[in-house]
Amino acid sequence: MKKEPLFDWLRERGAGVLMHPTSLPGRYLIGGFGKEAYQFVDLIASCNFKYWQVLPLGPTGFGDSPYQSYSSYALNPYLISWDEMLENGWITERELLPLMTRHPSARVDFEELKRHHHFLIQLSVRNAIESSSFEAEFAQFKKENREWLPDYSHFMALKEKFPDKTWNKWSKVYRDYKTSSTALLDVEFDKRKDELEFEQFMLYRQWLRLKEYANERGIQIIGDIPIYVAPDSVDVWSNREQFQLTTTGKASRLAGVPPDYFNEDGQFWGNPLYNWKHHEETGFSWWINRLKHMLKLCDIIRIDHFRGLEKYWSIPAKAPSAKEGAWKKGPALSFFEAVKKKLPEAKMILEDLGEITPEVIRLKDETGCPGLAVLQFAFSGDSSNLYLPHNISADTVIYTGTHDNDTSLGWYHSATEHEKDHLRKYLQVSGDEVGWDLIRAAYHSNARICIIPLQDLLSLGNEARMNVPGVANGNWSWRVTEQQLHNFGVNSAAYLRELSGIYGRS
Repeated sequence: MKKEPLFDWLRERGAGVLMHPTSLPGRYLIGGFGKEAYQFVDLIASCNFKYWQVLPLGPTGFGDSPYQSYSSYALNPYLISWDEMLENGWITERELLPLMTRHPSARVDFEELKRHHHFLIQLSVRNAIESSSFEAEFAQFKKENREWLPDYSHFMALKEKFPDKTWNKWSKVYRDYKTSSTALLDVEFDKRKDELEFEQFMLYRQWLRLKEYANERGIQIIGDIPIYVAPDSVDVWSNREQFQLTTTGKASRLAGVPPDYFNEDGQFWGNPLYNWKHHEETGFSWWINRLKHMLKLCDIIRIDHFRGLEKYWSIPAKAPSAKEGAWKKGPALSFFEAVKKKLPEAKMILEDLGEITPEVIRLKDETGCPGLAVLQFAFSGDSSNLYLPHNISADTVIYTGTHDNDTSLGWYHSATEHEKDHLRKYLQVSGDEVGWDLIRAAYHSNARICIIPLQDLLSLGNEARMNVPGVANGNWSWRVTEQQLHNFGVNSAAYLRELSGIYGRS
């Protein structure tokens, strides 16, 4: 007799937008949780969208990637709403001038941000603490987040003490989490930790207020949880037993993927792999706590690279390329059974792109969670292609493209003639408006959720691409302009409402 799936939450059809808050417009060097985010929520609500999908919201480390964060729990200080800090008098317009963009279409300038942001947020937080406006709230926040917040503030204060060094290159006493916690009994160090915790308090207040605003307007937030954590993170520093590390704290084997669509040599991600035996022995408590916390920040969790829970690509740390790796067995269903016991109402989306095996498909089906389909992968000329709309099952989230893909226009212009011909024949279109052709195909598909990157809704080319996998620098910097969003609202909102009505996504 066939077992009932563990999770079975996806029942209604709907549509959503993929856009990270850093891409929002505004007068500062990066988008964030300010008034532009609220205006964006109003805009997508007017289009009958039900979902706003974001990338990981943690503080970014190597390569400015949201998938390489210093913490699985903390929020990115770059996303702070300076509007609120100004309104409360914790900083002045003049002081904020270095963070103000010089051009409305500017991309995120991470180098300029790094030069000025740290000092200015520290200044405003010190002023906020001295104002004593939130003593009771702050105390409650620290109490509710005591399982991660002190470790985070300690780690980040040490990052400032040892600039440009990963934690496993710190002085020996600080390298070890247990000895480090008693090594620094310094008033200034404790003061800095308190500032870092207050910074998180402000960020959490702002994000949760924005999430509540979105929920009240019928928008659910889809968050993103990377399957692996960054090697230089508080997660690894304070939980070394959870990972495959040497006695000095270096990874013995590293994560990545074998050769695939994105890279013929595979991808060497460099993240430490999990010590799954330890996780199983502890009832996956580390992971469950991570997921539980994530569900405070979003309504639905997208687990990036889900297939790594069934089997994962294990690369020797000293290997010259990802080709040298081998498949190793992951915890598979036992992981999800443990999650079901502790978080029975969790809503998860499983990113199952890449090399899909019968075992991965079986595991996804056993969980009952929806997987992903990407229309850009559909037009190989083979009618059995899994990503073609007629082959997609209802328990799927379909995308025109993801943050790792080119935009629809960019992809089409670089596609082979064979792919272009298949697309035109399959969709019965000329290809002159291929971006909107793919959007309509996503809306029309059987998939209960369709997600459209904002770049595709704006009909932008590859100049608006968010990330190129395997390329370390120059990613994550695309921003939309206020004018583009205004034009989109005027020209496209009514049409999207019509599409949602025609295809049952209202």
